[in-house]
This record gives sequence, C-alpha cells and structure tokens, in this order.
Amino acid sequence: MQDRLLADAVLLLHGAFILFVLAGGALVWRWPRLAWLHLPAVAWAIWIEGSGGICPLTPLENEFRHAAGLAGYGGGFIEHYLLAAIYPDGLTRGMQIGLGAFVALLNLTVYAGLLLRR
Repeated sequence: MQDRLLADAVLLLHGAFILFVLAGGALVWRWPRLAWLHLPAVAWAIWIEGSGGICPLTPLENEFRHAAGLAGYGGGFIEHYLLAAIYPDGLTRGMQIGLGAFVALLNLTVYAGLLLRR
C-alpha cells in the first residue's frame, strides 16, 4: 500500500511540475523571486523534450508501481497520461520538439512582458 501511495505522490509531483513549467510565469508576475525556481524548471523541461529524454520521475513512479505489484508503463509521463487526449496517433519526435518550442515561446513571452512592465 505504501508503494502505491508513493507512486501516486510521484505522479502528482510530476503533474504539478508540468503545470508549474507551463503556468509558473503567471506566478512570477506576482512574485518575481519565484523566477529563480521557474527558469531552471523551464530549462529542464525544454531540455527533456528537445533531447527526447525521459524525466527521472517517470522511472521512479514505475519503480513504486512495480513494488506495489502494479503494472508500470513505458515511455514518458505525457505519452502515458496525456497522449490519448492530446495526440491520439502517437507522440513523434517532431511533436516533442514542438512541445519544447511551445514551452520556450510561452515563457519567453511571459518574461518579456515582465521585463517590459518594469
């Protein structure tokens, strides 16, 4: 039971991290010092998407799921949890690069607005 709870906790952490990467710029508008956490998170997300890598939270979650006697999954978080809703035909390399570019453009826009506001 503990391993399943840990797997679910990692899943929630992973989801929160993704939301922070995507929407954290809005928080930085309110609390500018948060940029010290947000910018490295964005850089990590862009690097993972651009390199085709898998976030270390995915194998950690799978490890806890296996330890709990549950089936893990292959691929990454987005592929497993969001792919069917967002990319029904499958995640291609071009889509991964597009996701990384979207994250970069979104956050560049937010930070440019923040700098212009000052």
